[in-house]
Amino acid sequence: MIPDRDPVLQSLLASLFTWGVTALGAALVFVLPSNSKKILDVSLGFAAGVMTAASFWSLLAPAIEIAESKFEQWAFVPVAIGFAVGAGFVELSDHFIPNCVNTELSIIGAITSQDDPNPHSRRPERSLKDEDKVSSQRYRVGSSELRHRPTSSRMIHNSNIEVDSGVAQNSEESYSAHTVSWRRLMLLITAVTVHNIPEGLSVGVGFGSIGKTKMATYEKAFNLALGIGLQNFPEGLAVSLPLAGFGYPKWKAFLYGQLSGMVEPVAAIAGAGLVIMMEPILPYALSFAAGAMIYVVFDSLIHEAGRNGNEKLASFGAVLGFLIMMCMDVGLG
Repeated sequence: MIPDRDPVLQSLLASLFTWGVTALGAALVFVLPSNSKKILDVSLGFAAGVMTAASFWSLLAPAIEIAESKFEQWAFVPVAIGFAVGAGFVELSDHFIPNCVNTELSIIGAITSQDDPNPHSRRPERSLKDEDKVSSQRYRVGSSELRHRPTSSRMIHNSNIEVDSGVAQNSEESYSAHTVSWRRLMLLITAVTVHNIPEGLSVGVGFGSIGKTKMATYEKAFNLALGIGLQNFPEGLAVSLPLAGFGYPKWKAFLYGQLSGMVEPVAAIAGAGLVIMMEPILPYALSFAAGAMIYVVFDSLIHEAGRNGNEKLASFGAVLGFLIMMCMDVGLG
């Protein structure tokens, strides 16, 4: 991030920084135990606070100022439209993109346990070809179709073998819980990756809008990129740590964790170029990015941060993140 340079170049450098911070957060999987739920929940709360503050001071406030200069008393219209479309974009992504993820991943999730205290007792990942040797039944949990633990025909026959129905039911319930947990994990990974697109757009829009209004300054764009980098740190950890808990090798968990930030440089360049070429869409673009980020906070980060009974710690992290980002935007902007 270099002042007085081309906005597209600044956006690229800033987004490379945010991607690097994502990788740095994912790298903590090498030093933290995979069941560090308190650290993860505090980090997710911190990310939620940073994103909330950044969405207002670095995105919504400039969008409102630009809209007021053009639409006067109707300034809320383009801001509200952009905000709603941004939130809707993430919601639709949550619905459609997971359909592209191989649903057989739930099988892999079922053969490992996140709560297994002995990591050496976890069974290794099996190829999908191995699962073809067994039959499977499909169960519907809520609105999601999940694959039930297959029953080997070599193990259970119709003669001379009795199975305790209570034990079988407990196994089925345990499997369903693990499968739902794995599905939620995949949705979180997808959500983190998807919402990195509007985050990258936010960086690009921030640098592309420099000079368009008094509030659209280099300092604001710099603070926005720094804030997104700060909240990307726990996001990388939020992907890599659960994967390690599911039995993945730590190097593979790190790889997936940092990959979630790879989309940001591309989105940042697109955002900067779009704003430069089409200045009238600036209030819509800024509020779109804000809506997408706020929706992710409410729909994913807050929910995930409170799943393990550490709501107070997550709330503390959220307040701390909000205060830090607010001070940066107001004091340095």
